[in-house]
Amino acid sequence: MTTATAPVSPPRAFNPALEGMRGMAALGVLLTHVAFQTGASGIAVIGPILERFDMAVAVFFALSGYLLWRPHAAAARGLGTAPGTIRYLLHRLMRIVPAYWAVVVFVLVLLPGAAQSANLRVWVSNLFLLQVFVPLTLTEGLTQMWSLSVEVAFYLVLPLLAFAIVRLRGAAARWRVPVICALMAVTLTWNLWPVPTPDAIHADNWLPGYLPWFAAGMLLAELIYQLRPEAWWRAPFASQPLMWAIALAAFLLSATEFGGPAGLERAEPWQYAMKMLLGTIIGFGLLAPLVLRPGDAAPHRWLESPTAATLGRWSYGIFLWHLVVLTMVFPVFGLLPFNGNFGYVLVLTTALTLPLAAASFALIEDPARRLARRWDKAAAARRAARAEAVAASR
Repeated sequence: MTTATAPVSPPRAFNPALEGMRGMAALGVLLTHVAFQTGASGIAVIGPILERFDMAVAVFFALSGYLLWRPHAAAARGLGTAPGTIRYLLHRLMRIVPAYWAVVVFVLVLLPGAAQSANLRVWVSNLFLLQVFVPLTLTEGLTQMWSLSVEVAFYLVLPLLAFAIVRLRGAAARWRVPVICALMAVTLTWNLWPVPTPDAIHADNWLPGYLPWFAAGMLLAELIYQLRPEAWWRAPFASQPLMWAIALAAFLLSATEFGGPAGLERAEPWQYAMKMLLGTIIGFGLLAPLVLRPGDAAPHRWLESPTAATLGRWSYGIFLWHLVVLTMVFPVFGLLPFNGNFGYVLVLTTALTLPLAAASFALIEDPARRLARRWDKAAAARRAARAEAVAASR
């Protein structure tokens, strides 16, 4: 006898609160880079907190894990069909690459510090997101792209993860949550493994080390279909005050020695593992109440506001362009890096990044996604035509 499972609420194809959260995460990444390059991260007490806004990357990764794994979680319970691998990869390609290449070409051609050192190895590594594997190819204006390299690696690995547990369907789908939790536990030890790497390359920045952050979102994608309304632990996970308080506590703890040293100094293995654990808690804690809340819950006042929705749409452009803008702000406005003016530089960087992000969305990102959808429709039409031809020939 099988046990019926039901989602906490029918998951929406588009959750506006998640879009707003994506916008907040993009601003968090911008904030931490401004803090570092103005020297504000060295200020007592507040500095380590500003610097630790790099944990916004954990939110990005958890969002990707949730949104991309959700079709597989639904398909395992007979509630939909997961996209084919080719279609999935095409959409990921069109979502990421066109806008990214525009930034790379701009930086390696026009940004003086980067253009002067842009040899063939730098060009190839940056165009194909290999910076975390090829030594000395993270360049000025593009150093944040290490996380995009990890993100794209996850895109490529996700179909393999889905295939690995494809047999956990129907009644066996209840085992998918323990399997994902096991994946988290194993990959939290990544930095303890003796992984050989070239000089100036650390396996810390490879996908296995960050899989717990993606797995936090994957776990949520499973829970929306497995967590039944009468389950006693549904209420804590859906409670925004509780889960966001836990996420805040994890964030503040990450700003101590448990999250690793400040700046570019490499963390000890135990600190790296702890940072990954705390990031997993932050990502899960911030997103859980947004995806597990009852379907009749009131809209989130801020995350579903027009302003947050706009920032969410522009979030990828904010991530792509903010370091280019930040690099140019110092010479253009006669400022010295690592010499204060945090508030001034933050306002300038934000004000100049937002129009670029808006242009990136309107001129590159949205047209690329619409093109991918047109290809989908054309492929569906061809399949329908072939089916009709086969039926007519019988």
